[in-house]
Amino acid sequence: MIERAFTVFVLEDDEWYNKLLVHSVSLNPDYQVKSFLSATDFFKSLHEKPHVVTLDYRLPDTNGEEVLEKIKNISPDTEVIVISEQENIETAVNLLKSGAYDYLVKEKNIRDRLLTTINNIRKNTDLKSRITVLEKELIKKHDFSNSIIGLSPAIQSIHHLVEKALEINITVTVAGETGTGKEVIAKAIHYNSSRKNKPFIAVNVAAIPSELIESELFGHEKGAFTGAVARRLGKFEEASGGTLFLDEIGEMELTFQVKLLRALQEKEITRVGSNTPVKTDCRIIVATHRNLKEEVKKGRFREDLYFRLYGLMIELPPLRERGRDILILAKHFIDAFCKENKINEKTLSEDAQRKLLGYYFPGNVRELKSTVELAVVMSNSDIIQADNISLSSSNALTESLSEEMTLREHDLKIVKSYLKKYDDNMKLVAEKLDIGLSTIYRMLKEESKD
Repeated sequence: MIERAFTVFVLEDDEWYNKLLVHSVSLNPDYQVKSFLSATDFFKSLHEKPHVVTLDYRLPDTNGEEVLEKIKNISPDTEVIVISEQENIETAVNLLKSGAYDYLVKEKNIRDRLLTTINNIRKNTDLKSRITVLEKELIKKHDFSNSIIGLSPAIQSIHHLVEKALEINITVTVAGETGTGKEVIAKAIHYNSSRKNKPFIAVNVAAIPSELIESELFGHEKGAFTGAVARRLGKFEEASGGTLFLDEIGEMELTFQVKLLRALQEKEITRVGSNTPVKTDCRIIVATHRNLKEEVKKGRFREDLYFRLYGLMIELPPLRERGRDILILAKHFIDAFCKENKINEKTLSEDAQRKLLGYYFPGNVRELKSTVELAVVMSNSDIIQADNISLSSSNALTESLSEEMTLREHDLKIVKSYLKKYDDNMKLVAEKLDIGLSTIYRMLKEESKD
């Protein structure tokens, strides 16, 4: 794509002053300058949509207000610098309110002021262009046809549900094992919805201590508690107009669940240390690896919050149930990794493909990504062989028992393995192993002393 030259139109009926302005702007060789002595000729070329217009406030065939209004109607992104012989504050204020970028008085230092103003506009224009490009790349990256990869019936069903989620502003619950791509789904929904130009705020509920969760989500006022040296906006306010993604919602303490329920029902929050409610406007997407219905039966999750959150349910299948999607995903991750690291394209041998298809993948898509990226590194040719693929969980129990260790060392190894598998979520690991949180803390503390 060829970048358009930065164009400045000079509209000034005084021929001598017109030449002065053109000369001043032309001192920067990057600027393409066109001059006009009348509004009639100027409007004939306005379809070119210049970046900047210097506008003489008093013209024989019209006035500055009318020209400014027409410029903004035809080319709203064009910035207008009004130039006048008089320093009239009221006129300047009215023009600035109507959309003028600046108001300059015809005086001796007009050249320096004009160039400075145009240079500032140029910088802002470049910044806006870069932001627009980045936004387009982000939207393309999270286009769900590109991010939710696979041809299995289960994934095609997910595509259908995501399309439904885009049609209406409904709460979405994404369920699935760790590593199945729950946040990928949340981002795909956000960046393809009408809220795509607003923030996407992700919060891992399991990673926030229970005593800090209210401040994290609702914010706090200065002096609300020890260490609150300034007001802080919570995640609900940060996500205003956009999407708030609450990951691992099933780990939320019961004591806070009632406050979250009220915030969702009333669409308002109250910062810690304040009595003034603040209205919120953010879409809620939650994710969990748990069966929330079972959690309700066990008394670990409020039934009213469960029904408030339920909305549209998207259940992600584990990778082991997706058949040849494993190979499609593997190719996608290999191609992306090679491109990112400027490596020649690599493909999987038939033996390597069989090895991947025969593996259980307890870490799901996340484990597959790490596995094939390592295989790319270990491969010495453009063909990835089965020997290049390291499946860390295969025969893990047999290998572990073959090592001579104390019972304490075996226990510690199991705990650390689970912590790695579940992203250091100690509460979840304690439940999986049916041991107390204090036991895990004690074991890790004792190891650090050894």
